[in-house]
Amino acid sequence: MSRSLDVYYREKYAGTLEELSARRRYRFSYRADYSGPPVSLTMPTDRSVYEYDHFPPFFDGLLPEGVLLEALLRTKKIDRDDWMSQLAAVGSDLVGAVSVREREKP
Repeated sequence: MSRSLDVYYREKYAGTLEELSARRRYRFSYRADYSGPPVSLTMPTDRSVYEYDHFPPFFDGLLPEGVLLEALLRTKKIDRDDWMSQLAAVGSDLVGAVSVREREKP
């Protein structure tokens, strides 16, 4: 079962990050009607879908490290290798123009 996170650029819904296979395969897809800047220079908008065999480097770079990571894992009871849960936990308070939110269930 895949998990999804909604990705925003300056509060504009830009696309979706999906975990297709637990901790192995990921996909970032821009929304068809997204017309803003790319969320990362490594993922230009001239291509709408990006697939990865590991957690995407851009999103990995948004995750906390060191003491902050240890505190997050301990307080939220998140597995060290569960990058989607880590990103969801910190996604509304990221440095820069990008934010990430858990997909709202209908």
